[in-house]
Amino acid sequence: MFETRWIKLEVIGDEDLLQPDVFQLVEAARILSQDGFEVFPYTTDDLSVAERLVEVGCRVLMPLAAPIGSGRGLNNPFGLRALRSRFAHIPLIVDAGIGLPSHAAQAMELGFDGILLNTAVSKAGDPTNMAIAFAKAIEAGRMAYLANPMEPRDMASPSTPLHGRAVLI
Repeated sequence: MFETRWIKLEVIGDEDLLQPDVFQLVEAARILSQDGFEVFPYTTDDLSVAERLVEVGCRVLMPLAAPIGSGRGLNNPFGLRALRSRFAHIPLIVDAGIGLPSHAAQAMELGFDGILLNTAVSKAGDPTNMAIAFAKAIEAGRMAYLANPMEPRDMASPSTPLHGRAVLI
């Protein structure tokens, strides 16, 4: 009907949190992939599930950041970072839970390839300005990722050298 082989696949297992039923998701993705569709699965940040989805033919993964429509941001940055590391060759798109432009920037700083938005923009008091803010945050987050930012440290590190610096006694 839409003259595309792309299909976003959501198989909801929990009605309260709208989390995916990962077992049925993998099976549905397998069938649709065999039928020639490019499946974009709404999934969790679980590495084993992601591996199964790739094995059955998914060439894009769409993990949630938080429950759909919650606006909570990245509930598990560690899990999302692990996905990016493990699936460096697979496009990753955050599919749910983003509420603020800063959440989108954070996901992009982790190396994600895109953000799927709906509720955060449609429920904003000024959807047009919110969409513009998200576009700028996504661009800034991607630029930061590509700039190879410094790694966080546990200890302080001077940003200017101490040698040759004036000392007051």
